[in-house]
Amino acid sequence: MDRPRILCVSFSDIRSDARVLRQLEVLARHGEVTTLSYGDRPDSASDHLSIPADLPSLPQTLFGVVRLALRRFASVAMEAPAVKAARDLLLGREFDIVVANEARALPLAFEVAGSPKVWCDLHEWAPAERTHVLSWRLLVAPFMTWVCAQYLPRVDAATTVNTSIAQMYEQQFGVHCDIVRNAVAYRPDLRPTPPGECIRLVHSGGAVPGRNLEAIIDAVDLLGDGYTLDLYLVQSRQAESYWKQLVARIASSPRTRLHAAVTPEELPATLNPHDLGVYALPPHTPNHRLMLPNKFFDFVQARLGFVFGPSVETDRLIMENGLGVIATGYKASDLADAIRGLTAEQIKGFKSATDAVALRLSSEADVLMEEQILSRLTAAEA
Repeated sequence: MDRPRILCVSFSDIRSDARVLRQLEVLARHGEVTTLSYGDRPDSASDHLSIPADLPSLPQTLFGVVRLALRRFASVAMEAPAVKAARDLLLGREFDIVVANEARALPLAFEVAGSPKVWCDLHEWAPAERTHVLSWRLLVAPFMTWVCAQYLPRVDAATTVNTSIAQMYEQQFGVHCDIVRNAVAYRPDLRPTPPGECIRLVHSGGAVPGRNLEAIIDAVDLLGDGYTLDLYLVQSRQAESYWKQLVARIASSPRTRLHAAVTPEELPATLNPHDLGVYALPPHTPNHRLMLPNKFFDFVQARLGFVFGPSVETDRLIMENGLGVIATGYKASDLADAIRGLTAEQIKGFKSATDAVALRLSSEADVLMEEQILSRLTAAEA
């Protein structure tokens, strides 16, 4: 019997998209996988269709912006330059299952030939992805709300990152979402490293405006001698000028070092020698307020202590499991105050606590959920 033909759509470079990479490993066990994304073919894919990197995945043309402003969403659902290129790449191809990563991929998913089953993996709350940006709030947020209302009730499966966001999808769009967190694979080979005389802070993730990286850099400078900060950052395709500013800011800090990004698989071992994983994202959007990001789970597998800004989902996990401290706010002074009061013995205790929950907070439960979804979808195709 032929294996199901699975199309995985993601308007990202999948090779640097940790969530989709983990998803692909499961997809490959259930069928022949073709990826459709920016960049080159990921290792787990049998075939790959590459979208030119300079094409935006939203209707940002003059025609598109006018139509968004007039709320003529149906006329622009397939008009984003990257979506049009993707549709051309799919000509003559049929699939049994389409995995649409994020809501913006849904209009394309429902045009794929072969009457496929559609699974939408909603990485976050789609209508508020970038509502801290005025143009997004005025033009794109209403469009994304329309996409969700138009397409989500028609999907065969839906997933999202945590219970808080799943409840929002059910309340507003009537779709049940299973939970697939951003957890990473369990690393039994890693153990907590003892804190030294110099406390090593670390942060990993995307170098994107609004992530408050400057506050972390300023915090380590406020702390002074006895503290260092290492940054493992992924440069954004769309934020080159910000990257240059950030590199200059890092160069001016005597205690901060910038490192090349490492692969998601390498990240826990790379972070492991450090002491405290630091993150403080101000709640500019519902996604920020309800975040449960990749880096949280990277820090767990790296056996780090936590210093995070306040956030509903991360607060709960940190406090329930004794993983670290929650700063009173998001400013550099808030982070510095939270870190300054920690003793080496407390940091050692936080790292031991992450070691104790590393298996429970690994990707095992998430992989099981994805396996169940794929088993159901492939059975429906049989």
